[in-house]
Amino acid sequence: MTLLRPDKDPNTANPLLEWPATGAREVLKEETFKRMIAVERKRTERSREPFLLMLLEGGNHQSSEKNGKALDNTLSVLPISIRETDVIGWYTDRTAVGVMFTGLSCTDKNSILSAIINKVSTTLRDQLTTDQFNQISISFHFFPDDWDQDNPGRPSNPSLYPDLLIPDKDRSSLLRIKQVMDFVGSSLMLMVCTPLLLMIAVAIKASSRGPVLFRQQRVGQYGRCFTFLKFRSMRADNDHSVHKEYATKLIAGQLEHRTSNGNADVYKMTNDPRITRLGKFLRRTSLDELPQLVNVLKGDMSLVGPRPAIPYELAAYQTWHRRRVLEVKPGITGLWQVTGRSTVKFDEMVRLDLRYATSWSPWLDIKILMRTPRAVIGGAGAH
Repeated sequence: MTLLRPDKDPNTANPLLEWPATGAREVLKEETFKRMIAVERKRTERSREPFLLMLLEGGNHQSSEKNGKALDNTLSVLPISIRETDVIGWYTDRTAVGVMFTGLSCTDKNSILSAIINKVSTTLRDQLTTDQFNQISISFHFFPDDWDQDNPGRPSNPSLYPDLLIPDKDRSSLLRIKQVMDFVGSSLMLMVCTPLLLMIAVAIKASSRGPVLFRQQRVGQYGRCFTFLKFRSMRADNDHSVHKEYATKLIAGQLEHRTSNGNADVYKMTNDPRITRLGKFLRRTSLDELPQLVNVLKGDMSLVGPRPAIPYELAAYQTWHRRRVLEVKPGITGLWQVTGRSTVKFDEMVRLDLRYATSWSPWLDIKILMRTPRAVIGGAGAH
């Protein structure tokens, strides 16, 4: 194979690969490298073996030409300090180089970092000029990462999710179609349902003390928290710690076996004493969900997608569960709602959400929306 140098005409290069000046190691192009990060995240979710992403960026206090030369020289000597199995690629083309250290068996992050920092910094210091070495800044990002404590739904290292934060062109076009469907659909449904919304509001106010709407902080896509709206179906000033304990056990798979009407297993609280008589009807018919059309209109939610998580639920998630709040925007209805609802285990619900995220299309949204009325009328799994 002919080795291609970075300064050659890019139109003549292999579309997937670039080679550093020494020709010693392949350097993946930006799109391919970011795709590899996504693949490695999923592999780590299964193997539970962490990986480390190292980013080497050119400084901003010199010309782009000097920065580019410093990065080219870094690429030529970097293979000396890493293993043959480690992956090198452009994280940001001509601006930042990334290296993925995979198959790390050691769980002591400090030991791993110390060993890699010593090896890489010593090699670069020995092989680069002082000016070039000072141009390079190095950062490290472990996966699984510790999510932001102030915003528990947001990853503390966005660098590990470049494929999700900046979707490709084809997906961006589909997302614009989805946004139009959400805006038009929620607007029309709000106009049609206005009399029903007013009737429910009056009934709630007349039947129990407290506000008409229930407001709660939920976690949207990429960990953005928003105020989630529902018609209030519980008594005012109730204790939410009951649900927190139940949700934690549900996610961990530690719930005792329960059945509904002696038939299907149920994975949701039943006979909750906090729910009002009217609230039971609203929940069984899913009418309590109608105010979420406002959330859709504001852009916090979609008509179709995973149910938005509560922050304390997210805190109990396993690493692979987190993908359900990263890959797509939460919705009012989804595969889970039309596939058994509360009779589906939590892990299976997450798998349905991830299946939707990977196979989403406008046509799939339409099919789910068409199946939703039947699921609501049938009341299967509704509590």
